[in-house]
Parts: sequence; structure tokens; C-alpha cells
Amino acid sequence: MGRSQSLPRGGDPRFGPDADDTGCSILHVDMDAFFASVEVRRRPELRGRPVVVGGVGPRGVVSSASYEARRHGVRSAMPTARARALCPGAVYLPPDFAAYSEASRAVMRIFRDVTPLVEPLSLDEAFLDVAGARRLFGRPAAIAALIRRRVAEEQRLTCSVGVASSKFVAKLGSTRAKPDGLLVVPADRVLDFLHPLPVSALWGVGERSAEALRRLGLRTVRDLAEAPSGLLRRAVGEASAAHLHELAWGRDPRGVSPEHVEKSIGAETTFETDVTDPGEIRRALLALADKAGVRLRAAGQVGRTVSLKVRFADFRTISRARTLAVPTDTAREMFDTAWALWGVLAPTEPVRLVGVRMEGLAPAQETPRQLTLGEPERGWREAEAAADAAAARFGRSVIGPASLLGRREQRRVEKPTRP
Repeated sequence: MGRSQSLPRGGDPRFGPDADDTGCSILHVDMDAFFASVEVRRRPELRGRPVVVGGVGPRGVVSSASYEARRHGVRSAMPTARARALCPGAVYLPPDFAAYSEASRAVMRIFRDVTPLVEPLSLDEAFLDVAGARRLFGRPAAIAALIRRRVAEEQRLTCSVGVASSKFVAKLGSTRAKPDGLLVVPADRVLDFLHPLPVSALWGVGERSAEALRRLGLRTVRDLAEAPSGLLRRAVGEASAAHLHELAWGRDPRGVSPEHVEKSIGAETTFETDVTDPGEIRRALLALADKAGVRLRAAGQVGRTVSLKVRFADFRTISRARTLAVPTDTAREMFDTAWALWGVLAPTEPVRLVGVRMEGLAPAQETPRQLTLGEPERGWREAEAAADAAAARFGRSVIGPASLLGRREQRRVEKPTRP
């Protein structure tokens, strides 16, 4: 279910914070307008104002919008130009993923203080299984209230929590509780909660699928649950029909998986105007490698395969990848590899977007680091870790990606030549 899914706010006492939580050991915790809230936390003067985080150029996309901005119709994944038309008085800020990663780590530590069974889905949301925490902290709803209180007091951020007997219903509950709310879906009232919802509330139902179902008269989850299996298969295919039928009856056997890790970490940028200058491409790749490196180290991951993504002005997209001899989390190695891949491609057409991504991830602590011949014992990784520490104290803006390069290389960026 996407962030744009619209569910009615709570208010039904059957699903309030004081509802029966017997058998409801699954929590879904979702931070409220996370990126925007982190920006407001460090800029208190923005409190109460519409704040939009995302690409600020003409081709930018909204990553997060405060609830004040959402009242004007601004939503995540919306083009920034559209957001500016809807809410010209908002404050528009570029994302600072280092700050969001640090805030996310602090929030996840609060979750893990309650239970080791935490499955992060992204920086701003996670599933928790609190069945084993009841003896220490009480009933699931009380644990949810404790988490909300600690997040508010310790991080000055708000979150919404759904409490249910399954992951799917808990996630729906947190969405309905937003913003800054708590909702319990009793195990014996799952269908009362689920069946009045629109079919688009179900995981796996996007705009096209929802429209296909509506054409068949299937508008609510109840309609879908009671539909003949043949009709459903004709609309969405056999595999999806079986999946949606199970969800429509509230059946989701998946448990919380704390071993969940991201498969890749990266960053990409869309240029304000199409680019042909290799020097500008080089600077962009340098900044993207820096962002990806920060995220890798924040996640405690190293990767082995560097992937370069290039989208041209006609929207044709190509990618190239190279596997390293030794896993790494350094931006310097990612940049060197991405730039070498660019040199192999040597495109001459105008470029709309470039991206750098590290794949084949593994925990850094479990991956022995090998020094190559002639490499000093303390090198780029230590330098970048020191930059991370300085950024945490003084802000990322004081540590530019150019710090990854020596003076001779910085001059190459300033006066580019063809790769």
C-alpha cells in the first residue's frame, strides 16, 4: 500500500487505543512526515508552516511533505513543480539523508529497547513483534503508547502505531491512525475493520488494478472477498487473485523478520536541464557516491558491486555494473568505479539522470577488510568515517564531496576533460 492511500482517520471506539488487544502482538510504527519533521526539529521557526522536502529543481520530486503542506494537496512522489503550484508559500528544502539516517537509527534503538524482533521497512517505518515483551512492558497497546511517548520525548518527533494480529492489518491501522495516533484492531474484529475499505487498501492493488476491479463492480474489500474466484482471476491474474483473496479475509501469516536487510543502497539525481558536459557528470557522480557511502556506513553495510544508471533525454535508460575484488563502503571507491563505467560508455547524447548504487550488500562487521599492496593502514574509509563524525556534529554541508579528491583531482573536476 502506497503512502498516498487514503483511509479514514480513527474515531470508531471499536478500534481505538483502548480496544481489546488480546492476540494482537504485531505493531507497525510509522513516523509522521519523517523527512519534513526532522527538518522542522532542527529549524523550530518552521513549525506550523508547510514544509516540502525533495528535489528543488524543475524536475524534482517530493520526498516528504508536512501535514500543513498536505492540506494543500501536496503528496510524496508528486513533481515539485506541481507542489509549488498547489502550495507556493511552502518552504522547499533539499533532502539531507545523513540527518534522516541518524534520526532513524535513534528511533530504531527505541524499538529494540522494547523487543529484538524489529523489521525495518525503510528509514521511517518498522514492524515489531511484542509478544515476548508483555511481561516487562504490559499489553501490546501499552507498549505502543510507550514507544510513542519515548519517540516524542527523546527525539521530538511523532509516530503513528497500528496494533493488530497480522502485519497487513497493523500497517493499515497505523495509516488510519495518522497523524500522531494509535489504533488497535481487535483480532475478532478484523473483518469489521477491513471490509468497508476501498480495494486500493490491499497490498498489491495499484491504480491500474483498482480500476480493473472497479470496472467489475468490486469497489470495497468486502466486494473482493465475496467475488467468485474466476472473476477475480480474469481481472488480476491467478497469482494476484489468490494473494488478494487471502488479504481480503484478513489472512497474512508472515511473521516479523528482524534479519531483513536492504538489497542495495544508492542515490540518483535528475538534472534541471539535460547535460552533455562530462565535467558536470563527474561532479554529479562524485556527490552521488558520497551520499551512497554515507548511507552504507550508517546502515553498517558494505557492498561488492557498483552500478551506474544513465537516463538520456529521450528517457532511454541503461545501466552498467562492475564487481569489486573486495567489498567496500567508501564513496571514493564507488566514485572511481562509476566514473570508469562512464568512461566505457562514453555517451554523446544529452543526459537527463544519473545514479550510483552499491549492490551485493553484507554486514560490515562480518566482512573482513583486506589491504591491497601499498595501501596505508588508515586510508579512505577512515577519512570518510571522520567526515561522517564531523557532519553529525556540524552538519553535512560543511563536508563537501570534493573532500574525497586530492587537489590535482579537484582541478580535473573544475577543468574537465573527456574520460
